[in-house]
Amino acid sequence: MKQIPPLNSLRVFEAAARHLSFTKAAEELHVTPGAVSQQIKALEDFLQTPVFRRQKRSLLLTDEAQASLPILREGFDKLAEAGKMLGARADAGRLTVSVAPSLASKWLVPRLDTFQQAHPDIDVWVSADMDVVDFAVDDVDLAIRYGSGRYDGLQVEHLMAEKIVPVCSPELLRGDHPIKKPEDLVHHTLLHDGSPDKDESCPTWPMWLKAAGVCHKAGQRGPKFNQSSLVIEAAVAGKGVALAKYALALADLEAARLVIPFDMTTPAEFAYYIVHPSSKASSPSVKAFKAWLIEEAASSVEAPEPLIAAQ
Repeated sequence: MKQIPPLNSLRVFEAAARHLSFTKAAEELHVTPGAVSQQIKALEDFLQTPVFRRQKRSLLLTDEAQASLPILREGFDKLAEAGKMLGARADAGRLTVSVAPSLASKWLVPRLDTFQQAHPDIDVWVSADMDVVDFAVDDVDLAIRYGSGRYDGLQVEHLMAEKIVPVCSPELLRGDHPIKKPEDLVHHTLLHDGSPDKDESCPTWPMWLKAAGVCHKAGQRGPKFNQSSLVIEAAVAGKGVALAKYALALADLEAARLVIPFDMTTPAEFAYYIVHPSSKASSPSVKAFKAWLIEEAASSVEAPEPLIAAQ
């Protein structure tokens, strides 16, 4: 191994170079300015060359020291990453999964007990967030993403396809203006999914009504929700008719809290994918969870078209 300068001296040098001040570096590192000066001297003695040009009222880096800083900082970043990997064994029984809130609440969480029963030694931590996880920064082992499947730098595996279906409470099939055909929607509130997934293949109500040959002058009116799960919950509560992602609505359809009033489905171009860094590929917890996800997704896809309302 090539000779490496003292790591503590390098750490002090990086702080002093960033602040161009021994005093500020000392404050950051919780040591005295004298201790900073000693570490810089030890580094210069090791290198047999100065790293600072000292002037009366300022501190400047030598050209060589300035050029070395980006490499030094990258090295510290890699050391921190290596430390995280070395310490991962302490959390070997924990698996952190990033998933959008709607998929978490409507699909993942209701099924999670079967994984816990099969793998009681693995504690699953679900991180439900609208933001896309950054594996380089966030402490996440695996993510489920709804998108095109192009995720550079990550291992990607298709989980399940998606389609859009009209759904409503069974109560709307009865009473005043019962829903029997698409034209009957003109008498009902339309619920709009405004979730920010940028899937242009998902129809809006005006698009869907036009394709169905329905003239609905208020096709753009009605409540709009920023999460798909909220649209589904509003439909379950009988607040109107929604265009829902089938996988997210499946549990409510199977429980007869929702029905599909007519058989008009739209395949989505986006799908659900399992993604993770290649460094996580050999993790037993990640392998077990991926296998379970794929099995659960297969059972969802193979489920019969539930409860299309009999007309």
